[in-house]
Amino acid sequence: MKKQGVNPYLPSWEYVPDGEPHVFQDRVYVYGSHDRYNGHVFCLNDYVCWSAPANDLADWRYEGVIYEKTDDPLNPDGRMCLYAPDVTQGPDGRYYLFYVLDKVPVVSVAVCDTPAGKYEFYGYVQYADGTRLGERAGDQPQFDPGVLTEGDLTYLYTGFCAIGDKSRKGAMATVIGPDMRTIVEEPVFIAPSEPYSQGSGYEGHAFFEAPSIRKRGDTYYFVYSSVVMHELCYATSKHPTKGFEYRGVIVSNNDMHIDSYKPASKPMYYGGNNHGGLVEADGQWYIFYHRHTNGTSFSRQGCIEPVTILEDGTIPQVEITTSGPNGGPLVGRGQYPAYLACHLFTETEERYTGTHGAWMDGRFPKITQDGKDGDEEVGYIANMRDSATAGFKYFQCEGVERVKIQVRGYAQGYFEVKTSWDGPALGSIPVDFTNVWTTYEADIAVPDGVQALYFTYKGNGNASLASFTLE
Repeated sequence: MKKQGVNPYLPSWEYVPDGEPHVFQDRVYVYGSHDRYNGHVFCLNDYVCWSAPANDLADWRYEGVIYEKTDDPLNPDGRMCLYAPDVTQGPDGRYYLFYVLDKVPVVSVAVCDTPAGKYEFYGYVQYADGTRLGERAGDQPQFDPGVLTEGDLTYLYTGFCAIGDKSRKGAMATVIGPDMRTIVEEPVFIAPSEPYSQGSGYEGHAFFEAPSIRKRGDTYYFVYSSVVMHELCYATSKHPTKGFEYRGVIVSNNDMHIDSYKPASKPMYYGGNNHGGLVEADGQWYIFYHRHTNGTSFSRQGCIEPVTILEDGTIPQVEITTSGPNGGPLVGRGQYPAYLACHLFTETEERYTGTHGAWMDGRFPKITQDGKDGDEEVGYIANMRDSATAGFKYFQCEGVERVKIQVRGYAQGYFEVKTSWDGPALGSIPVDFTNVWTTYEADIAVPDGVQALYFTYKGNGNASLASFTLE
């Protein structure tokens, strides 16, 4: 059977958030920052790249480390982190990596002859007189570069604007010449920050960070993370540096706003900051975004959902799913790892991973792994206490009569199996105390058709869930 595409789309031990996807030579290359499992801050690792055939987003290939944090002359001892990057192909055919270190206000540039080779430091985005963008009097600090090259010009989009900070006016667009670092048109503001959003159309969804740019036909799509944090919004214009109008939300990493299967205000996952971009691959458009794992803000994983662009250019908000990269439901038969859960919640609602500081407390389940960063350990869900629910969407079920689960932990109770988060239980699977992975099973008939699956723990103690099997 052909390998299926799932979320997260990379191995469960890989933490690449802020994904910017681009198609080069019939492959989708994803450039993002690189979190560390059990990291204490964002983006601790060097840049890596993964790629897949444009017509098969299940077949991802590790391209290796493409840039190290010490490659920048400003960071010889590696004390600064590499924040979210983007890549574009310059007019000379080479590939240019734009990024910002976490404690300086300038945009750095590296270059490579291939999309995923070893990038070499090239310079900094600068004015004609050599002053670096972000360091001239009156400049706003640069952050999260997104880039688009058309002919000899490259459009650079940057910005970070916290709620209430009147010193930051919004997302900036700067035009760079054919040398890929010299400014030919100075920065202009294209989307407002929260203090300047009144009457703009961006109210409630003002620019926060994570600018990303794509062009479809004659329309520029500006994707960004709003002050709500968990959502990726978009604005469109016929011009790359002006006229952007707010259009809506593309995806929320806790599925807020959607009311098709739940109340719009109910979170279905523990959200947090979000960052990603659009890409057209093999005739289908997708949005790349990330989720938070390990109960912290600092171990994020990339996810993909297909999007529909309507005739008027709008993009209806998509659900977060397990099956997004697959382009349709997964096969409703066989074993699936629990870390594929797109929904994770308890009876105590929580919208954000970082509400309690950078870590969630012991009330909440978390997707995690054993070992240390870099160990190829398959993820699982830990700390499933009474009412904890893991949801998976979607499966094409036919003739499913038995369900198995792999569980460990000091738990005494049962898992209910449902096809909707608030629906009746199809059956239950009793579990007991065990410190090794143990298989439990029950005769449970899942209705034929496309189904979601939810596993809710009821009982004492806390359980870890490694997988479920449909037979």
